[in-house]
Parts: sequence; C-alpha cells; structure tokens
Amino acid sequence: MAVFKQQKVEEFYEIGEELGSGQFAIVRRCREKSTGQEYAAKFIKKRQSRASRRGVRREEIEREVGILQHLQHPNIVTLHDVFENRTDVVLILELVSGGELFDFLAQKESLSEEEATQFIKQILDGVHYLHTRKIAHFDLKPENIMLLDKNVPLPRIKLIDFGLAHKIEDGVEFKNIFGTPEFVAPEIVNYEPLGLAADMWSIGVITYILLSGASPFLGESKQETLANISAMNYDFDEEFFSRTSELAKSFIRQLLEKDTRKRLTIQETLNHPWIKKSHENKEETKVPETKKPERRQLKTKRLKEYTIKSHSSMPPNNTYANFERFARVVEDISVMETSFSGIAVVHDTLQEDIDALISIYNEKESWYKEENESVRHELSQIRYEFRKVESLKKHLQDDMKMVDSSLACISGRYMERRSHFESLSRELSSELKWIQDVTGSFQLGNINGGHSNGDFASVFNNDVNEALKELINGSCTGDLLSTINLDITESTQKK
Repeated sequence: MAVFKQQKVEEFYEIGEELGSGQFAIVRRCREKSTGQEYAAKFIKKRQSRASRRGVRREEIEREVGILQHLQHPNIVTLHDVFENRTDVVLILELVSGGELFDFLAQKESLSEEEATQFIKQILDGVHYLHTRKIAHFDLKPENIMLLDKNVPLPRIKLIDFGLAHKIEDGVEFKNIFGTPEFVAPEIVNYEPLGLAADMWSIGVITYILLSGASPFLGESKQETLANISAMNYDFDEEFFSRTSELAKSFIRQLLEKDTRKRLTIQETLNHPWIKKSHENKEETKVPETKKPERRQLKTKRLKEYTIKSHSSMPPNNTYANFERFARVVEDISVMETSFSGIAVVHDTLQEDIDALISIYNEKESWYKEENESVRHELSQIRYEFRKVESLKKHLQDDMKMVDSSLACISGRYMERRSHFESLSRELSSELKWIQDVTGSFQLGNINGGHSNGDFASVFNNDVNEALKELINGSCTGDLLSTINLDITESTQKK
C-alpha cells in the first residue's frame, strides 16, 4: 500500500504558478527547498464521503501512486514524493515543461513520416515498458503525451496521467467504461473484458491523427463518436492520406482492429516494418518540396487545426478552483449525513419500540377478546340463571297467592267451624244443664219416693255428674280447639 507523508508540502517545497488543471486536480510548478530542484506538484482533491461524486476516491489515488512508484523509464513521468492533507493528496512529479506533442508538431511547417515514427517509437517504448509489467494506461491521448523539453533537436516523449491505469491480472476479468470517447477501444464501449490491447487501439487513433490531422471516429456528439467506434466506421480519406505510405496505413489498420486477438501487440508494433525501417521508406513517404510545397505544409496545417479545435472544444474547467467552496459544502453535508445517521438510528430504535408496543397491544387485545368472550358467556349464564330465578320467583309468588287464598279459605272455614262449635257448645251446655236439671229432679224424687234401687241410681248419677263436669269445665272443648289449630299450622308450614 502506498504511504503518504502527512506533513505539509509547503514545509518542503515552494509552490509556484499553475501549469495545468483537470476535473479534480491542478498542477503547479514547485521547487524543493533542500536541493533547489524544480518539480511539478499535482494537487488531487480527495472525495470527502462515499455518497459524494466530487473528488477522487482515496483507493484510486493509492492505485495511481502504487503504479507510479514502481515505474522508472525515460518515456514515463517519474514520481518523486507524495504528501497528504485534509483535502488533497499532492504528487511531486518530474517536471515536464515541453508541452503537448501535438502542439509541438503543429508548430512545424512540415512533418514527414520518418519524423512521426521517431515520436511514435518513443510512445511505443513507454507502452512496452508498461505492458511488460502487465500495466495498462487506459487513457492514452494527445493531452497525455508530453515533451520533457521542446528546445532540443529530438524532444523526449513523456507519458503522464496514470489516474486510469490498472494492473492486469491473469484470470481476473476487468470491465469498466472510462477514458476519452475519441480514443477508447470498442471493448470499452461495449463493456467487454479489458486488457493491454485497449492501449494499442488508442495508439492507432493517435497515429491516424498525427499523420492526417483528422480524427477517425470523431462525431458531432459523444454518442455518435461511440457509435462510430463500435461500428468501425472509419476510412483513409484520400484528401487526408494521399501522401501517406501503405506501410503507415497498414500499421494503423492493424491497430484499429475490433477483434483484440487480431490487434497488434506492443511487441508486434515495435517489429512492424513501418517502425523498424522508416528510414528506408523515407523517399516513398516524402514528395520533393519543389513540386508540392503546399501539400506538405497542409499536413501540419490540418494537425494545427485539429489541436486548436481540440483545445477549444474542451469547456473551461474551474472545478479545482471552486473545489474549496464545494469542499466546505461537502463537509456540511457530511455533518448533516452524520446527523441523519443519528436520526436514522433513533428512528430505528423508535420503530423497534413501536413494534414492541404494537406486539404488546396485539397480545393484550387478544387477551381482552378472550376475556370479553368469557365474560359475555358468564353474563349469558347469569342472564339465564336470572330469568330462571325470575320464573321461580313468579311461580313462588303464584304459590304464595294460592297459599294465601287457601289460608283465607281455611281461616273462613275455621271461623265457621269455630262459630258452629261455639253454637254446639252452647247447645251442649244447654243440654247438659237440662240433663242436670233432670238428674237433679231424679235425685229429689228418689229422696222423696224412697225407691229401692237407690244404689243403681246413685252410681248412674255419679257417672253422669262426672261427665257433665268435664264437659262444663271445657276440657273437651280445649282439646278440640287445640287440635284444630295444630292442623292449620302444619298445613301453613307445608305450603
């Protein structure tokens, strides 16, 4: 893993003027304080959060740094040091001050295939170094082909910007959609497995433009450009390639091959006759200046027009200049996201509590329903028992009324009997008194007449007197009455 120094870059380097800028990076000239050596400081804005789309993800910066740290080649920019602060990763790179290759060539009055192959050979040497290490650049285009110093007879090519570079691993499928549409290979457009061959396609496009000043697949829109690439919609227009050798066209044609298995590899391009024997074909690819001077100058003129058009078509990029403001916004958003995360946690907790309460409520509701059914059943039983008791009460009341009626009837009969008994008692008393009177008269007669049967009369009189006394004393009457009262009481109790 790449190690970034956490010190401030300003403590070791003096930061100078801006050299260039990209979407999320800006390059400034810098000078090392300890040695006085000049370098290029590339400030790359880090992505502040996973949700943000501004800035470069740290793992992508680490990949770029990890690749650059292992590259040492004359045609590849060299990484000197790496620093990191809160918002940026700063790459201290070899200073490449000669500008873009195409800008340099466009300033020339004429360009031969031999001169072109000298620069293309340097590009191939740099790519060969990468490909032997299974590293694909994936963003080869004129803007990334720089000159170390243009004020020398044969400037040295430097390949820069390894932000999209990947190490290709055997047996691991890698797919992605990235790069500049004008230079990407069909397998990128069609989202197919990618490999080192994608760089070879880009070299074919660069060579086509270098020799003609025209772009083979460039359309009016990005979609049209990608459609042209996918359909292999290109040709060698006679207007642009009338002075170009067949070897050069063959070189381009074998690179712009849709089937990656048929496309030239980096080693095959280095061995291609146009590269190896360009000096032998010099006379074939050049026309004497005395015959058609405008024709030779037209080649560089078109290339100049292409570079001017290419630069003018690129919208002004103020992303990095405005990034500090966006970084503050991102920080605020990050704080808000943290707050939202806390709210989400609270929400989840509340949701769990609500779910628990709902569960308890459902349990209680079920219990209450069961209890309600039980109570309803018990109330139904009570109502049934109550109606039963009411019915019994009504029957009892009816029986009591019948008893009262019976008692009234018995009482009436009792009073009637009692009255009848009293009447009989009076009659009996009257009869007994009469009998006494009769017996008394018998006694007087006996005394006066002197009857002989005096013993019999005395005995008879004694019995009659005793019976009469008992009747008169009411003993028989009391017994009779008590017997009647007892019958009435028992009858009432039974009811």
